[in-house]
Amino acid sequence: MTARVLMVQGTGSSAGKSLLVAGLCRLFRREGYRVAPFKAQNMALNSAATLDGREIGRAQAVQAEAAGIDPTVEMNPILLKPEEDSRCQVVVLGTPRETLRARDYYRRKGELWEAVTSSLASLRERYDLVLIEGAGSPAEVNLRDNDIVNMRVALHAEAPVLLVGDIDRGGVFASLVGTLDLLQPRERALVKGLVINKFRGDVSLLEPGLRFVEERSGVHVLGVVPYLRDLLISDEDSVVLEGVRPGSGLLDVAVLRLPRIANFDDFDLLEAEPAVGLRYVADPLKLGRPDLLIIPGSKSTVADLDFLRESGLARAVLALVGSGTPVLGICGGYQMLGNRILDPEGVESGQVETAGLGLLPATTTFAAGKRTTRVAARVLAGDGPFAMARGEEIGAYEIHMGTTTHKGEPLFHLAEDEQPGARAARPQGTADGRTERTPSLDGCLCSRGLVMGTYLHGLFENRCLRRSLVQWLADRRGVSIPDGDAPTLSRDAEYDRLADCLRGNLDVGRLYQIIGLRG
Repeated sequence: MTARVLMVQGTGSSAGKSLLVAGLCRLFRREGYRVAPFKAQNMALNSAATLDGREIGRAQAVQAEAAGIDPTVEMNPILLKPEEDSRCQVVVLGTPRETLRARDYYRRKGELWEAVTSSLASLRERYDLVLIEGAGSPAEVNLRDNDIVNMRVALHAEAPVLLVGDIDRGGVFASLVGTLDLLQPRERALVKGLVINKFRGDVSLLEPGLRFVEERSGVHVLGVVPYLRDLLISDEDSVVLEGVRPGSGLLDVAVLRLPRIANFDDFDLLEAEPAVGLRYVADPLKLGRPDLLIIPGSKSTVADLDFLRESGLARAVLALVGSGTPVLGICGGYQMLGNRILDPEGVESGQVETAGLGLLPATTTFAAGKRTTRVAARVLAGDGPFAMARGEEIGAYEIHMGTTTHKGEPLFHLAEDEQPGARAARPQGTADGRTERTPSLDGCLCSRGLVMGTYLHGLFENRCLRRSLVQWLADRRGVSIPDGDAPTLSRDAEYDRLADCLRGNLDVGRLYQIIGLRG
């Protein structure tokens, strides 16, 4: 049976489409439906590894988790990873295809439509309901002719559309009415409901505006969704970092706000620890003396390393380390901490050799291959912030280009998830035709545990590592962390919280009618 479909589009970027789709995935899953997310084209620096070692947007992996299923490349057939203001890496069905300038990509969009339609068809064959997410706004008239992610998808799938507006940014009524006015008649006919998102305050005060929008557009307002504070669900758009304020925890953790920061959701659960005040910093004058400095992942390591030097942050980092501040580099941040970055094939930049920060005895060499895989690992560190977790088993994932060699102490012993098609660390054949995994090592620790780097994303999803880090930092500061400050943080509970919010604030009965399902 071909699955029912529902599409969620927004009046603009950051309207909350991704979180709404995640919440709807959980809502319909709890009501007995097999649900899958889909986004034809996603431009994001936050990505995730699938079980078969391929890469999709992080938002679709989150939505799949909310739906209780494993993410697959069909859920996000085209992923664009920006490298410069007008250039991006194009990932098709989970595999990097090429790097293109924006103008060249728009000319090639037509060639990618087959990947979009075949992926959607595959999902509709396997599930009861596919929840489709749009990108940006469907009213970008300059992009209409080459659209492969908004109304062209809705028309192809004959999908009813919910149009979402963000009231937190202001002008929501004008945004909804203006978007509808700019749609073509056959596109506008697909819009079956309006949703106002991120509302703070008394809903009754909105009533005149809600009535006006319904009378003006002829489209029913399906509900007003409140702004959910402290929701621990990953957001794919780095614009959310603009609203981040320093936490009030005992421990000060500073994360460098790189121009091309990637997978910043690595720090969501660390930020949620009551003892931790986590902040993002792009100005050396605001860096201060944190208890821990983190250099996060980057889509363009060399370019962001240049930014650190040009901004003065590189000097500030070296000064902090010299005065005893611990530093953790993750993925691109790990590469920056080393002595040298080599790029003989020009994979990432035009620089054949770049000097790193020189804080780790490590050298990174870029090559054309990309490692995308989930891993299981055992903590090896006998010193530093993860020492209390030594011997513990953790889960994580890798998405990076380049390999790093070093002379320091390794942090983790890896045993890659035994999934078919996982890239890198491939199985070695045996005499009888069986395959076995060859474990490997990850990470580098030196300077008495004060400087460390790793390729592993998702570290702080592991409670043992979070608690080890928090306790280690507290011991260095000479402060006490009460046992009550160590909650069990659950993504699953957050999906339920979001689904409960949607059920309580949307007209779910009408939503069932729009989709064509029995409530």
